[in-house]
Amino acid sequence: MENQSVSEFILLGFSIGHPTELLLAFLFLAMYIASLGANIIILCIVLADNRLHTPMYFFLGNVSVLDIFFTSVTSPQLLWNLLSGDKSISFAGCITQTYFYFFLGTVEYLLLVSMSYDRYAAICSPLQYHAIMNSQVCIKMVLCCWLGGFLSVLVPIIMISRLSYCKSNVINHFFCDSGPLLDLSCSDTRLIELMDFVLSSVIILCSLVLTLISYICIISAIIRISTTSGQAKAFNTCATHLTIISISCGVSIFMYVTPSQKETLEVHKIPALLTSIVCPFLNPFLFTLKNDLVKQVIRDTLRKNTKLIHHKVWGVWRKKGHKKQGDHTEM
Repeated sequence: MENQSVSEFILLGFSIGHPTELLLAFLFLAMYIASLGANIIILCIVLADNRLHTPMYFFLGNVSVLDIFFTSVTSPQLLWNLLSGDKSISFAGCITQTYFYFFLGTVEYLLLVSMSYDRYAAICSPLQYHAIMNSQVCIKMVLCCWLGGFLSVLVPIIMISRLSYCKSNVINHFFCDSGPLLDLSCSDTRLIELMDFVLSSVIILCSLVLTLISYICIISAIIRISTTSGQAKAFNTCATHLTIISISCGVSIFMYVTPSQKETLEVHKIPALLTSIVCPFLNPFLFTLKNDLVKQVIRDTLRKNTKLIHHKVWGVWRKKGHKKQGDHTEM
């Protein structure tokens, strides 16, 4: 991947001084490691325990995979820039980062819509739930999410990669966002801006509308539940999901569903930080690890592994004890 007008870009980042950047780097590193660890734990227990082989946890497992990839698109480069002071990124690396950021961001919205439909089927049609959300349907839904994200941003990113960059190579952001790249180009970017606006509007607004429709139906069904404990359990299951998608959609509408982003590039850094680092860090704790069944599975797994380690240590100790006894007897 090459461009005749530029070979690398400079990521301006936050421009807050190197000592403060080091503090930020250690904070982001801790969040990145915690995010990777929590999501890997979720994947392991979802794959290992039969109690979690249900549609809801199948989608949550895909969200964990997505979060691992999504936070890895921006975090390593940002950490390197903050720790080393080297703000440069190659043209190929920049375009690759842009593509995967929007590809995985689109997959996130499609997965959240799929999860809202899963909750709708579980609460509004509990008797037909397993027939509606069978394994084939779940796999097809997830494949459509990943394929839809892959294809939807392909053409705009290819067009961005072929622009001429003659104004500057300094990007006023901490990663290669599309808005700053378009701002640096001296080519006509109106068609790409229009495509970005249309695609962002369709994906984000349609995701939000479909999710809201699902939850209106869900809330109507919850109100009809006779027991207070049943209502509380149903609300607790759905409240986190609705909160996360509301925050994600709100931030993305502010950042991308605008006719022109060039006038507001400076204020995009904090919302972008929220979606690329903070949300992937919080998602496993809000979505999955606070779930009662997941907590029980983790406790059972820890108890089982503790017993296994205890038996192995005890077995080794007994063998050593018998060996020493045998040595004394020979003497």
